[in-house]
Formats: sequence, structure tokens, C-alpha cells
Amino acid sequence: MVDLQKREPYSRVLSLTAYLLGYPDKDWWEGLDEVRSLAAELQPRQASQVLTDFVDYVKELGQKEYEELYVRTFDFSQNTNLYLTMHDRTDFGKQSNEMLRYKEMFLQNGFDLEKELPDYLPAILELAAAVPKKESGRILNFAKGKVELLRSRMIEAKLAYAFLLDVVLTETAGLEVAS
Repeated sequence: MVDLQKREPYSRVLSLTAYLLGYPDKDWWEGLDEVRSLAAELQPRQASQVLTDFVDYVKELGQKEYEELYVRTFDFSQNTNLYLTMHDRTDFGKQSNEMLRYKEMFLQNGFDLEKELPDYLPAILELAAAVPKKESGRILNFAKGKVELLRSRMIEAKLAYAFLLDVVLTETAGLEVAS
């Protein structure tokens, strides 16, 4: 995990949220205690509470049950996957244009993705965490409608991931005000 102490609060929040939305592989599990410690130190306190509560929830579920939930939620459901352009598959032209816009955002900020598509929400959050506040707000505003849609689907499905998306939307609103 990168040194988050030197980053601005919005960057820390986005980076930790991206981590928690990431695939729970061996490295993810090994970093979970550090993520909880870092989340406990966050400002604003609301984001800190949500992120630490989420880590506690994950630990309470246990590795096997959490991994099964993650796969069911994000890998086997078109309604709740983390690829934001997949939520509008009825218009492939619009979907490909959005995908291109995400790709351009990465490239314009000096980043490229080797392992993920550019519409993958954790990657977008990492990008937004790595750039200046104004650019972060622009990136998150572009994704906002899709994040809101994903959040509503998470609420409908009674999934705790909705709380992580609340954190993202709160940060988005804060960055809109700061711009």
C-alpha cells in the first residue's frame, strides 16, 4: 500500500475505498489490517467510520464467505458489477464512447492500465486519488451517474457495498464544492 500519510484527505479516502472494492486476493487480505488502521485515522470521521465498519464486517464474514459474496456481487451480476459502462449495455455506441472517455482520462493524467479496463471503478478511484483535487472532481463527476445507479442497485440488493459508494459520492460532492 502506498504511503497515504502525505496525501490530501480526499486522496486517502478514495484510495482506501478503491482498495476495499478491489478483488479479495491473498495480497488484499494481507493488507486489510493496515487499511483498517489507516481508515481509523481518516478525516472526515464519517468516511473513517464507514471504512472501518466495512473492514470489521468483512472480517466478521470471514475469508470464504466474503470471497463468495464478492464474486456473486461483482463477477456474476450485470446489475452490480464494477465496470461502469456495463450498466448501459443497450446502447453499445454510448458504452464504447464512455469507455474511450475513461481511457482518455487515464492517459491525460499520465497513467495507463495494463490489467483492467478503464471503466473499472476501483481503478477510477485510484486515478482520482492520484491527481490534483480539481481533476479528481472532474473524473468523479463523469462517473457520478453510474456510481449512483450502482449504489441504488446495491441498496436494492441489501449489500454493504452501498456504504462504500456513499463514501465515493460524498467525496464527489466535496470535490464539486472545492472546484
